[in-house]
Amino acid sequence: MKTSRLTLLSAGVVALTCFATMAASYLTTTTEDGFSKPTIDVGIVVSDLEKSMAFYKDAIGFKNSRTFSVPGEFAKEAGLTDTLDLEIQVFTLGDGPAATEIKLMQIDGATSAKVDHDFIHSSLGFSYLTVHVNSTETALARLKKSNVEPIANCPVQIEGTELYLTIVRDPDGNLIELVGPN
Repeated sequence: MKTSRLTLLSAGVVALTCFATMAASYLTTTTEDGFSKPTIDVGIVVSDLEKSMAFYKDAIGFKNSRTFSVPGEFAKEAGLTDTLDLEIQVFTLGDGPAATEIKLMQIDGATSAKVDHDFIHSSLGFSYLTVHVNSTETALARLKKSNVEPIANCPVQIEGTELYLTIVRDPDGNLIELVGPN
């Protein structure tokens, strides 16, 4: 089936409209080195959106801030998918235009392979997220309330500091490290 330029243009307009809120925050933030935002956003494809949303919100402490869609034709033209639509749940850590964002998405119709996250050296590529917390004790209580267990002997004190490292896994096995004082 041949897609007309008008259809692609319409899909692009819809996607651009969805990105408008995101773009507005980039235009209001500047850094000295030419970046429009001093933090990066991370997209995470998940196997079970509801479980992942609960994990990142309840166990880690992110806030669900918005949802946006990307039409399949636009996603194909941009190189994101092979015409599969995207429904993206955006979660933030912090407030304001420079807040860290993760974008959770479950892509219906896709067959996705899991990455080996037994250890950070098991696979090449992005291996873990670091979340800086004000209190390891508070973070551990939030994890326990969500039935999330730290791995290995965590939390462990980082030698020469007052900071502790706690590592957990999200519902798909991705490593999340929490770093902060006791």
